[in-house]
Amino acid sequence: MKYSIFSLVRNALGYHEGWPRAWRSPDPKPEYDVVIVGGGGHGLATAYYLAKEHGITNVAVLEKGWLGGGNTGRNTTIIRSNYLWDESAHLYEHSLKLYEGLSQDINYNIMLSQRGVLNLAHNLHDLRELSRRVNAIRLNGIDSEILDTAQVKAMVPILNASQQSRYPVLGASLQKRGGVARHDAVAWGLARAADARGVDIIQQCEVTGIVRDGGKVTGVETTRGLIRAGKVGIVTAGHTSVLAAMAGIRLPIESHPLQALVSEPIKPVLHTVVMSNAVHAYVSQSDRGELVMGAGIDGYNGYSQRGSIPVIEHMLASIVELFPIFSRLRMMRQWGGIVDTCPDASPIISKTPVDGLYINGGWGTGGFKATPGSGWVFAHTIAQDRPHALNAAFNLDRFTSGALVDEHGAAAVAH
Repeated sequence: MKYSIFSLVRNALGYHEGWPRAWRSPDPKPEYDVVIVGGGGHGLATAYYLAKEHGITNVAVLEKGWLGGGNTGRNTTIIRSNYLWDESAHLYEHSLKLYEGLSQDINYNIMLSQRGVLNLAHNLHDLRELSRRVNAIRLNGIDSEILDTAQVKAMVPILNASQQSRYPVLGASLQKRGGVARHDAVAWGLARAADARGVDIIQQCEVTGIVRDGGKVTGVETTRGLIRAGKVGIVTAGHTSVLAAMAGIRLPIESHPLQALVSEPIKPVLHTVVMSNAVHAYVSQSDRGELVMGAGIDGYNGYSQRGSIPVIEHMLASIVELFPIFSRLRMMRQWGGIVDTCPDASPIISKTPVDGLYINGGWGTGGFKATPGSGWVFAHTIAQDRPHALNAAFNLDRFTSGALVDEHGAAAVAH
């Protein structure tokens, strides 16, 4: 114990000098088998599973800033798999199962906390819709149940369950296996695990062009020079359509700011995740005691990592409606991310008309919870040049065939 305390003090005073790097920072090689554009959770997971599941290690992950500096570090960390349609349910459930074993798999604590996710019902329509969803979810073998008002109040005593409130709580759906994880730990752990298998992780390397030879991709232009590659995967949440346009592909994706905020830290009072589509807000409490809150997207298109004041005002009013005891808390900080949204609120995980070019984007507000599952199926798609059964429905062709996967109602808040 004395040695451990001495080591802690010595390393603290030494400003981490001499600590081994969690992953290498190599210069880019002239050529790779696969280049992954985007160093967020989905891109790192893709690289990790390319190496682990398919033995493809001559891979570069290119990030224009720092790892996890985009949406991975700007979300509200919620994990769940309670989706309505079979295609979505199977993909998100696969991701949740990977999350449940991820800390052991990559030997890095992602701080997974399966504290449960509640979706509140405030009227009869909400109750009927939640019942429909719960039945569909359970038919897919995924845990889900309906609670009445008394059960919700017993689970969350601080919730305003008065029938005289503007939005009375009539019940809720509950997924007990849902919860939260530490978003930066997911990125750091996947980066370290991918690096250990030989993947090159290259930060401060912005892609400025997709190089084609006729109908085939041959590499990428970057701020650090040309990098040739036989296959290129675009995994740039928020900027997916921008990167696709470099290859001459127009995607049915819109980008919007999505805001979140945290309160000053308080003692533990909220032990689950509470979501309400009717009041348009959701909240959980972090391990540091902060209340982490989110709402819907800003209505305008844009690539700014900030949002508008009206959304913040509405979010806080909604949270105070549900939890009056929060009314005296101070907001500590606010930030924004960028969400790519498809017309059917489902992602694109697909080959493209350009040979060797693959796209993974359009996740809307569902990106973080899908991180390992997204990387797993995208790695299969790239390695095998064909979709896995889990992502076959999420191809580009569905926007011309009409076989959409409409999951607008699956978000905690509308998008």
